[in-house]
Amino acid sequence: MPYIDIPSRDDYVSIWYITNSDYGNVGSFDPERPTCILLHPLFLDSSWLIRHFDDPRLSKEYNLIAFDQRTCGRSRCRPSQWHDSYVDAADLAMACQALLLPPSHILAFEGISVNAALRLTTLWPEQVLSLTLCDVPPPTELQWVFHAYDELLQLWCHAPDLDSFEHAGNEVVTFMTGEQIYGATCTPQSDNLDLQDDLIAYWEKYTPPTKRLRIVELVNIMMNRTLLRPEELASIACPVLIIQGEASPIAPLKYAEKLKQHLPNAQDGPRLYVVKGAKACLNIIPGSASIVNQVFSKFLAQQRRTRSDLLPPNMTIRERSKVALSKLAEFVGIPSIAQRDPCSPLSFSCVKADVAKSQLENLMFYAKDLDKAYCPLGRDGRPLRKYSERKKEAHWFQGDKHGNSYIDTSELQAARNYKGYKQSHSKTADSPERPVAGSLTANKESLVTDEVAQDGRMRRTTYNASSVDKHVIRGTMQKVVTQSGQLPKGLITKALLPS
Repeated sequence: MPYIDIPSRDDYVSIWYITNSDYGNVGSFDPERPTCILLHPLFLDSSWLIRHFDDPRLSKEYNLIAFDQRTCGRSRCRPSQWHDSYVDAADLAMACQALLLPPSHILAFEGISVNAALRLTTLWPEQVLSLTLCDVPPPTELQWVFHAYDELLQLWCHAPDLDSFEHAGNEVVTFMTGEQIYGATCTPQSDNLDLQDDLIAYWEKYTPPTKRLRIVELVNIMMNRTLLRPEELASIACPVLIIQGEASPIAPLKYAEKLKQHLPNAQDGPRLYVVKGAKACLNIIPGSASIVNQVFSKFLAQQRRTRSDLLPPNMTIRERSKVALSKLAEFVGIPSIAQRDPCSPLSFSCVKADVAKSQLENLMFYAKDLDKAYCPLGRDGRPLRKYSERKKEAHWFQGDKHGNSYIDTSELQAARNYKGYKQSHSKTADSPERPVAGSLTANKESLVTDEVAQDGRMRRTTYNASSVDKHVIRGTMQKVVTQSGQLPKGLITKALLPS
């Protein structure tokens, strides 16, 4: 199987990879072709790079290989509070050395991959021929994105049933693509319904609530990432291409322009290509993915063509990692880093002790009752349904075209009978609803207090049991007020309809 195991005393990780070769391994690469390493976007894995693997502009000219990040897809790892983008870079470097990969062109998509690719280039520059970055994120998370991660994390990890998990998945689709595929009336709002079904089905299989620690660890990396130092960016000397969506809300164009200015030593100067009208997810939207392939292939055609001979390196993995640790210690100004175990990717972690403690508490919190978490898969291990095939009923607080809304008491009764329903909707310290943001960030520019995180949270509507159980009363307003005392707050009834 295409796995790379990286065992060490304090860590275990098994990295899954795919290739475009005939036999699905590196040994069948064409030595006459250059090699390209593709890094998948956030919340997805290497299987979502199929639009690039199937494009003849890339697959017929280059050897392609893609790795699953340690908490994504088929890769496996032991949860750790020390995981950051430097660890991801070390995973990638050690996997490349284990496979005897030649120096390669890097194509990285979105936050996790872009940060790992930049750090790989600074610590293992001989492994990178060129660097192409798609949807460059801000140095630290924007405040609204920070709050969105917090909210989505709790919706995702503590979904009690299929409808709740699908709702969380739909919110993530909107967050990723920048558009709402289904509107309030459950009518299609775009042509990407198949994409929405595939995304939610993928998350049901690979990141259900039973595997929520993978999502928690992934979000920890994004929420607590730190700035790359000017010395690190100045050390990048290979050709650099930045491809940015013009209208991406989570990766605004101005941050790609700033990164371009902070790469003074890139060969022939860094280049920036703006995809007009693109909001986000340049690799899964068909039109945007084709543009990326075109720009990337033209960029590679301008580079010196290299061979892909699988030759043993001059230094062992241990020796080369020790050199990288010394370089990292010099960058961050912590000499003790150079003395860490070079066989462990976690030795490259730059997470501060207080942040690591907070992340450990976060992991332990979400690990509670993990065996009781809801699984959205059937007995055959497949999703129970497509999201687009669900029962098309508007939520009770969404009105129809006349402004009226109607309540289905059967669903509310089932929710009230759900075990732990009241506890899961309380705001106590042990509740899944408590803010997980706040003390998680170490960088001053991304510091968000608990109070700010609480203010930014989405307010949830609570159910009024007395109003739910009341029958519809027809007649005049006087009759309604006489029998009910007052109209239930927040609930539109049929009381004003003529009898």
